[in-house]
Amino acid sequence: MAGHSKWSKIKNSKGAADQARGKVFQKFSKDIYLAAKEGGPDPSSNPALRLKIEKAKAANMPNDNINRAIQKASSNGEGENYEEIYYEGYGPNGVAVLVEALTNNRNRSATNIRVAFNKNGGALGESGSVAFMFDRKGYIVIEREGLDVDEDTMLMSVLEAGGEELVTSDEVFEIYTNPSDWKEVRDALEAEGYTLEQAESTMFPQTMVDIDPENEAKFRMMLEKLEEDDDVQEVYHNANLDD
Repeated sequence: MAGHSKWSKIKNSKGAADQARGKVFQKFSKDIYLAAKEGGPDPSSNPALRLKIEKAKAANMPNDNINRAIQKASSNGEGENYEEIYYEGYGPNGVAVLVEALTNNRNRSATNIRVAFNKNGGALGESGSVAFMFDRKGYIVIEREGLDVDEDTMLMSVLEAGGEELVTSDEVFEIYTNPSDWKEVRDALEAEGYTLEQAESTMFPQTMVDIDPENEAKFRMMLEKLEEDDDVQEVYHNANLDD
């Protein structure tokens, strides 16, 4: 992971695109629902839920929407049942694409995602066709603004918490962990008093692929169509793109 910065891509592209589309609230609702379903409806004892709620509020999501998502998760079987599904395939120039969806209708999701691939120079593949090209890592972000902590001090905190790597930029500290340890690292850093901007388990490509200008336009359209879909939570790929 050395030298890699996921934060710049999140900040410059995905976050801005989600806001512009106006569908971010629905995706936050699903995130909150899943976090509450897995760890309980009380944010004070469920750090994952607390973080999802904070991110939703930062995007100006109304409290009523947040509360409805939590109530659905604690309704003892009532309401919608979402499941996580991964779709794998290739874009133009053989770019590997891994799509994470959270859906209550498998057929709808599969159809929409297949159309996004097929109409933009790609093809949906079988399970396992590209997943091996990605590594799962824990990923934690701490903003540096207003934080009087230097890189050496942060590195010590990260290592003591059980983190594997620290990447430092002017804006943030990015922390990478073993995928099974990120929650423990998150809790340890919070207990030390750090405010986390982001904490999640996510995927990173092992190698990157160059893409020519003509195919890049097609691929960007594919990404746009995938990310517009209400069921799609994340799209991972290994294309070298200048964001």
